[in-house]
Amino acid sequence: MPTIFDQLLERFHSYLAGVDSGLVADAVARIGWDMPSRPLEPRPLGCLRHLDRIAELAPQDAGPLAQFVADHRDELSWGQTYTAADFGQTFIDNYGWLEMFGTRGHFVNDEVAAGLLILGPGIVYPDHHHIAEEIYIPLTGGTEWRMGEGGFHVHEAGDVIHHASNVSHAMRTGKEPLMALYIWRGGPLAQKSTIGSEGRG
Repeated sequence: MPTIFDQLLERFHSYLAGVDSGLVADAVARIGWDMPSRPLEPRPLGCLRHLDRIAELAPQDAGPLAQFVADHRDELSWGQTYTAADFGQTFIDNYGWLEMFGTRGHFVNDEVAAGLLILGPGIVYPDHHHIAEEIYIPLTGGTEWRMGEGGFHVHEAGDVIHHASNVSHAMRTGKEPLMALYIWRGGPLAQKSTIGSEGRG
């Protein structure tokens, strides 16, 4: 019988397979989806209180994934890369990620990391950059995103946002929380991002 982690991975894969993007299709095709599981202890975070609202906001194609995460939030191992010393306690109380697979996720993959990011309402994720190439797909709309030297632009659910290696980017939520699916590849998969805009370009 499939575990909840198997079921979650299936919903994660199913959503990605339906995204109309050559970039995403290429990334999905390069992932070996028959990954060994990694036993992890549940780790809840404060940001999980936003999951019910996220499930309400998610469009029909993302609904099964968002609702499943909301229903099983307390069984999953959530993480944070930063501390209050980096961005303040309010940020930490409204931020977290779930690594589905990667070097520290529920499934083992040494080449690609992917999962879900949560940001609560009214949160700024300041400029940061990292070696790994990153693909984001918001599962909720209304968040403002910035890349490189550009300004903030609103992206809706289902948009594909691509950050090349070491290109600085930032996010700013409005009145609603954000859940975004992410894929990291081509660099250290557990690297803490460098804060600041040195990598803009």
